Amino acid sequence: MNTYISNVTLFDGRRVRPKAGVLVSGDRVEWAGSHARAPRAARAAVEIEGVGRTLTPGLIDCHVHLCFEGGPDFEGEARTLTATVAVLRIVRALERNLAAGVTTVRDLGGWGSAACEVGLAVERGEVRGPRVLAAGRALTITGGHGHNIGIARQVDGPDALRRAVREEIRAGATTIKLVATGGVLTPGITADFTAYTADELEAAVSEAHSWGRTVAAHAIGSEGILCAVLAGVDSIEHGSMISPAGARAMKERGTFHVPTLSAIAGIVDHPDEVPAYAVDKARAIADLARDAFRRSVRTGVRIACGTDAGTPFNPHGNAPRELVRMVEWGMTPLQALRAATSSAADLLRAPELGVVAPGAAADLVLFEADPVQDIEALTRPAAVMREGVVVVGASS
Repeated sequence: MNTYISNVTLFDGRRVRPKAGVLVSGDRVEWAGSHARAPRAARAAVEIEGVGRTLTPGLIDCHVHLCFEGGPDFEGEARTLTATVAVLRIVRALERNLAAGVTTVRDLGGWGSAACEVGLAVERGEVRGPRVLAAGRALTITGGHGHNIGIARQVDGPDALRRAVREEIRAGATTIKLVATGGVLTPGITADFTAYTADELEAAVSEAHSWGRTVAAHAIGSEGILCAVLAGVDSIEHGSMISPAGARAMKERGTFHVPTLSAIAGIVDHPDEVPAYAVDKARAIADLARDAFRRSVRTGVRIACGTDAGTPFNPHGNAPRELVRMVEWGMTPLQALRAATSSAADLLRAPELGVVAPGAAADLVLFEADPVQDIEALTRPAAVMREGVVVVGASS
């Protein structure tokens, strides 16, 4: 069945096109252009009226933890995890993302290979949800960030890291996560602690790239950030202390910044509910993170949307709120929209995503208001289409 969205304001992933039309055939976009020049096939298609509405590509969240639900006690949630509980939480998280207009997620650390396996179930049509790219378990040093919550494997040394990368890929990982510094949600280690050595990072990155996998580096401290960038990672996650030298290196090498603003906000805005050690660390880097984000934007570092959803008071489906925060911190609405569409797709090496163009995946979101004029409109999707099927909201 063909579907035609008529006379709509279209953000195609890169620019805004007024009075546009989009023809969907099966699970792909067949045509996009001026509504006045719609092809004959549009007349026979099921029409979705677009007047006064805005159509965008499905949103992409490049940093989630699907097996966590965003409660105040991250460690407590981890202690209750089993393989079965993880799968149930992942399925619920996928539904919440889809309802928010998020049609692709990248899971950067979960319970074993659960997210990888559920992602395959989505691909086969057995579970409804966004498409899932998943890292399996993150890789951290012995005693490093994440070792206490069961979503990271402790591994040291270049040879061991190469083996760990291979083992995660064997288990289904479609991307690799390296923990290059300390973090906020691990007690007993400072957020800016530099973890892996240059040799260790380079070994893991070269191994992952040889298998065609991208590499995301959790990195907060400036030294760890620069070390990860020079080792060739594809993205810096959080990047709360990106220095001028770090930003320049990221710009030169094409390294993406996934700032996860919602993760910090969820903690500092709930000081009486989140463990005190995490609140103290988040408060210490909050202003630095704002400066680092603005530095990345000024320097021309490519930004991709990622929420770190699943961390305290950071629920799944939070990508629209992340984009609102990006605008509050200095991005234009158009820049923020690109971060969750075409730029995010570039980071994931998925050119069929994040754009509305012939041959692209028919993952689309329809809004009653224009998010370029009012970014808050992103928090109120009217309809969500996943691979050509309207899965959320009314279709007419």
